[in-house]
Amino acid sequence: MKVHVFGMGYVGCVTSACLAQLGHDVTGIDTDPDKVALVNSGQSPLIEPGLELLILAGVKAGRLRAQREIGPLGDVCIICVGTPSNHNGSLCLDHVHRVAASLGDALRASKGYHVVNVRSTVLPGTVEEIIIPLLAERSGKVPGTDFGVCMNPEFLRETTAVADFHAPPFTVIGSLDTRSGATVAELYDEILAPMERTTIRVAEMIKYACNAFHAMKVCFANEIGVLSKSLGIDSHAVMDVFCKDTKLNLSSYYLKPGFAFGGSCLPKDLRAISHRARKQDLELPLLSSLLESNRRHLEHAFDLVTESGCKRVGVLGLSFKAGTDDLRESPTVLLIEKLLGKGYQLAIYDAEVSMSQLIGANRRYIERTIPHISSLVRSSIAEVFANSQVVVVSKKNREFQEAIANLSDGKLIIDLARILPDSMMRPANYEGICW
Repeated sequence: MKVHVFGMGYVGCVTSACLAQLGHDVTGIDTDPDKVALVNSGQSPLIEPGLELLILAGVKAGRLRAQREIGPLGDVCIICVGTPSNHNGSLCLDHVHRVAASLGDALRASKGYHVVNVRSTVLPGTVEEIIIPLLAERSGKVPGTDFGVCMNPEFLRETTAVADFHAPPFTVIGSLDTRSGATVAELYDEILAPMERTTIRVAEMIKYACNAFHAMKVCFANEIGVLSKSLGIDSHAVMDVFCKDTKLNLSSYYLKPGFAFGGSCLPKDLRAISHRARKQDLELPLLSSLLESNRRHLEHAFDLVTESGCKRVGVLGLSFKAGTDDLRESPTVLLIEKLLGKGYQLAIYDAEVSMSQLIGANRRYIERTIPHISSLVRSSIAEVFANSQVVVVSKKNREFQEAIANLSDGKLIIDLARILPDSMMRPANYEGICW
């Protein structure tokens, strides 16, 4: 394919050289004459292992060149310009604006079909709210019909960028329409990696989710390291064992958006480790923020109920997760306690929790938190529905799922557990806590 790459910076140079290596005909475009001259002489404008050899091979093969002007458009035009921070932390889109405007003008003059593929890192909504309208205005053409648009984030690490291009964890393509996505996917036919085809906004958000998670992991390891050292413990020995757990620690477990965490372990252990850090005169902002973040998520669930304007609330689920009757620090119990304190009328159902059979610390916790909870418990989901205007679902359960899926009376459902998968029809009056 004929490809135009806008921006001969880090991402643009690596993308250009690697696409040329795959056999595409690539033209790099940059306003900097020095970068253009270096690429055309087979040299790399930046230091990156293996990159200069690829640039030289591409130039010698006639598949890679650089220029300052756009010229005739390629099949795919890839925007790789920088999006630095403004002084207030916001994203600077000056370079993106300039390239999109130039591309719009070029599209107006071109009679063929071209796809504008955004590879620069931009916040969700940027492509649909800024780039596409600008392209349409300047070109006078219809997006999705006369030209295509995709969001195709990069996952390149400095010093391993060439290897990362050829062996990414996945290739993400968010497309305006099917033809756009199919065209960009052809660029990566020889890349042996999972292909994730999605919406433009999801593709934009994935990049930020990945980078935020990577930053969090660095800070987490460093805080564990600082605390370990203060206690005379080898932090690398700790984290070496930690990383061998691919069932929970390094896995998708716990990474599904839903309700707050609870139970007898996580809250207690976070409080204990934070207290010990303070005793050691250490500040661990990440670890110390987790309980507050969890509390605010519970507040978010409470706000969803209050915003409904309904005073009679049904709650499906009581224990802190499915398959247990453990009520200790259950976020659902805490939500119920808060609702009761604000004068709401509650009807609760959870077949996994029998008040008469609770014993030990579990019983003491619920008697201390909500002493009269037995009077709020109903014997069936039907009773909860009959006594409520809004129903909160707090954990996954097949019985809950079937009841909600078959609900037809227009009752508001607030789902804290994503009880209904995408494949199932959701009630008309439905709201998820964070989806």
